[in-house]
Amino acid sequence: VQLQASGGGLVQPGGSLRLACVASGLTLNYYTIAWFRQAPGKEREWVSCMSSGTISSHYADFVKGRFTISRDKAKNTVYLQMNSLKPEDTAVYYCAAGPSTVQFNYWGQGTQVTVSS
Repeated sequence: VQLQASGGGLVQPGGSLRLACVASGLTLNYYTIAWFRQAPGKEREWVSCMSSGTISSHYADFVKGRFTISRDKAKNTVYLQMNSLKPEDTAVYYCAAGPSTVQFNYWGQGTQVTVSS
């Protein structure tokens, strides 16, 4: 089982990025999927999640209205569209999959997002 995250990079404040997380060895549609992030010197924090078999999504308050999580069943991929990025969004972003919103058994390797002018 492997989750491969990509799409990070350097972007100016107000810009956009789309992160992708491709799964191998498991079918993402059967799992709750989520994105987390960890900024330097800070704890890892939950960003967004989507329960298995649904399109219902949930967001942390600090990204609500700016980020969108989605799932492409055919590509076995989960995305995080990030708009109106702020410097405080700078972090390593991780995708995860698991049986529920409180248990994630599988983690991607992380992709760095840096928001700076």
